Amino acid sequence: MRTVNRRLLWDRLSLLGMATRPQLARDTGLSLPTVNAALSELERVGLVRNAGRHEKPQGRPAEMFETDARVGFAVGVDIGRAWIRVGLADLTGTTVCRTDLRNDAESAQGVVELITTAISQAIETAEIEPELVAHTVIGSPGVYDPKKGRVLYAGNLPGWEQAGLREMLADRVRGSLTVDNDANLAAIGEYTEGAGRHKRQFVYAHVGTGVGLGLMLDGQLYNGFLGAAGEAGFLPVGDGPLSGSTTPARGMLEERLATDAVVRYGRECGLSSSNPEEVFAAARAGDPRGLAAIELEAAQLARLLSSVAALLDPELIVLGGAIGRNLDLLEEPTRAAMRRLSPLMPAFAPALLGDEAVMRGALAIGVAEAKEAVFEARTAALG
Repeated sequence: MRTVNRRLLWDRLSLLGMATRPQLARDTGLSLPTVNAALSELERVGLVRNAGRHEKPQGRPAEMFETDARVGFAVGVDIGRAWIRVGLADLTGTTVCRTDLRNDAESAQGVVELITTAISQAIETAEIEPELVAHTVIGSPGVYDPKKGRVLYAGNLPGWEQAGLREMLADRVRGSLTVDNDANLAAIGEYTEGAGRHKRQFVYAHVGTGVGLGLMLDGQLYNGFLGAAGEAGFLPVGDGPLSGSTTPARGMLEERLATDAVVRYGRECGLSSSNPEEVFAAARAGDPRGLAAIELEAAQLARLLSSVAALLDPELIVLGGAIGRNLDLLEEPTRAAMRRLSPLMPAFAPALLGDEAVMRGALAIGVAEAKEAVFEARTAALG
């Protein structure tokens, strides 16, 4: 019971930010002597500190207490094909530092080195002791297999599917480690503080260098039996893989919908674009070639969204990624294409967190895990 009482008070104080002993007693239902004893123990192990006195109109000033948010930290990592983004947050979830490094690695070892460098830079900039990092969450393309400690179906990252990847990462990061799919983490980010807030049934659709879904069903992330739920890039469309391979590393829909597909459509329509941004810029400028390329892309996006609507009937589909963020151009032709495919027309909206979504979702999980680890470590000696 003493442990339960300590945790109840710590959680309540974390939520309130600052409180007096009587206020904590009222909010938790604990007796004042119990609150006094538990606060004293939490203060002794550094989880709680005295925050001064609160002046009252009558009577003596009340003593205030607050949690020490800097006794532990969480790291969130977003591994993209172009960038590696790292965030460092304290136990309140406040981001204290951000670091972005261009991903020019050509091997799994190179990616791990970049992650290590980015985390070290964030820790140094925030001026904290590395030992205070209690948990690290890494968002990666593909499906993480915890039994084998490796990532599957991550064809856009050279060598990333090799065996022993988790051990390689765990040796280089601080605290305990979670590896999860990037679209899953983006869904958590948008659900926590983005376009999916207060939506118990929503789908995050990432369309960028890869294609994937994060499924929030009844307010919970749905992973499927093997963790592969949402690997929508493998939806079978067309007559087969464009690569002609019988064992394609990329799915048929991803080949027709991801960033390289937009560049291909642009060239088919007469543009000399080398990246999707140029195609979208041409379309925004009213160039018929750019608008025609967007029509081709929208036809493929309609296949994805119509499939999601038919299978899951979500309240909202949130679109993110380098392609998904261009919903202002894509929405009208996509809806037109969807009407030709299905009577189902879900609501959809652009992601609010942009490039931050994966990292913010990683931090949401990381902070929760870090709080558990810090509380257990600090209170272990109290009995």
